[in-house]
Amino acid sequence: MMACNGTPPGMFVALNTSAQFPSSNYRDLPTPLRILLAIIMLFMIAVGFLGNAIVCLIVYQKPAMRSAINLLLATLAFSDIMLSLFCMPFTAVTIITVNWNFGAHFCRISGMLYWFFVLEGVAILLIISVDRFLIIVQHQDKLNPHRAKVMIAISWAFSFCISFPSVVGWTFVEVPSRAPQCVLGYTELPADRAYAVMLLVTIFFVPFSIMLYSYLCILNTVRRNTVRIHNHAENVCLSQVSKLGLVVLPKAHQMNVDMSFKTRAFTTILILFVGFSLCWLPHTVFSLMSVFSRQFYYGPSFYITSTCVLWLSYLKSVFNPVIYCWRIKKFREACLEFLPKTFKLFPKVPGRTNRRVRPSTIYVCGENQSAV
Repeated sequence: MMACNGTPPGMFVALNTSAQFPSSNYRDLPTPLRILLAIIMLFMIAVGFLGNAIVCLIVYQKPAMRSAINLLLATLAFSDIMLSLFCMPFTAVTIITVNWNFGAHFCRISGMLYWFFVLEGVAILLIISVDRFLIIVQHQDKLNPHRAKVMIAISWAFSFCISFPSVVGWTFVEVPSRAPQCVLGYTELPADRAYAVMLLVTIFFVPFSIMLYSYLCILNTVRRNTVRIHNHAENVCLSQVSKLGLVVLPKAHQMNVDMSFKTRAFTTILILFVGFSLCWLPHTVFSLMSVFSRQFYYGPSFYITSTCVLWLSYLKSVFNPVIYCWRIKKFREACLEFLPKTFKLFPKVPGRTNRRVRPSTIYVCGENQSAV
């Protein structure tokens, strides 16, 4: 078992000894399951690359799509593309061969790139959630395309500064003998543990806490606004009835409240947040246990656990473009434009033209659709 660690050899033997837990004790996945996981990962690479590339191409080619939020989504898609190209293929090969065949130096580089692109994606999700919080809760729409570009540049620089120390030996990163990718390894060095904790706190715990708080505040605000809208609409309908001199209504008046301009984008980002949490919580717990638990790191089930957790973390890069096409109509229509005509089996049916609804005129009540 090779290890790439910045500590002196003697100290490595004293603090990171694997003699008591030989690497041959780990339990490998069955060959058919390894082949199946590798095939699924290759499919994930193709979908992640093509789907995210279309998202980037749409924003690049269509000036109307270059809003602040779309620039952020394109950056998120680009980080997922880089993750699909520079990390996932080597993991897929290692899953099949059960051996890392790309050298110790590239192990550190691939580990650094993995954290780098993941950090960038998390930073973009964090910026989007804070932007939604400011718009819906604080009623402050401060993020324009220019500021979005500045925030994107800062996020790339921040992600690089956080992830780069792992490539120069600031933490214990092991060439996989029990994992299909270069992962954080068990160490008793305080500096290595401190960096590992900082990395995981930056990637998951801080963003998760901020995003969770933002979305809870947004949900509370939307709930209160919905109640206020319904009460206001009911009062308006009753005032119209009294003006007409009607005492008894023939049937209950229906209220149609259109809040899609406020909630649809928020719901899309909320789905991305849930996907991020489900994909990254297991990996964060896995990494912490790897760094602090000798028994877990040298246990026989470490390879199986690491394979499943890494596979789940890569699923997020495939998850995002699917959500865009499902939830965002403009992205869905633009994706259809990129398909060859032979794949367009059904002609495009002209849909209903929706009137743009402004916040000041979102209430409709009564049989005659009287707008207020």
